[in-house]
Amino acid sequence: YQYIIESLSMDDGEVFNMYREVGSIYNKDEFQLKLTEDILKPDFESKTFEGRQRLLDNLIGYYAIMEGIFFYSGFVMLLSFNRQNRLQGACEQIQYILRDESMHMNFGLDMINHIIEENPDVWTEEFKQSVLAKIKLGVELECAYAKDCLPTGVLGLNPDIIREYIQHIADRRLEKLGLPR
Repeated sequence: YQYIIESLSMDDGEVFNMYREVGSIYNKDEFQLKLTEDILKPDFESKTFEGRQRLLDNLIGYYAIMEGIFFYSGFVMLLSFNRQNRLQGACEQIQYILRDESMHMNFGLDMINHIIEENPDVWTEEFKQSVLAKIKLGVELECAYAKDCLPTGVLGLNPDIIREYIQHIADRRLEKLGLPR
């Protein structure tokens, strides 16, 4: 990364400190770290009701929010270059990555639905509301990030179009989980 930054005459301090200095990046990063923190703990177990809910919550955070919303938002920004015949080689690679991530996401959402089917007791109304709130927060964080990335728009994209797109893909993830749009 250092070579790329230097070759573009960018300030490496500015680039590497963005995670701490740009609010939308910092907030999104902090949110992402919390999405899967439970299943990474050495004492995590799923034998109890609470453990199964934490597992489900972390899986939803990973597959529905990170892979299903955040990745797709990043892809649309990159693929917008392709629509204008720019960065065609890179965009072709992004299309392959998008295909793979789509398979990962769909696998994860199917797995979540199977866990819910096998453990319907964990899919309480209170838990569903918690999932909805977390997905809505993810959408807002991604929209804020997109606004910082595209403050005046580029290549036909602007924060309003990206917001509409992010809300659309979030609705698809919610529908897949059997939750209201």
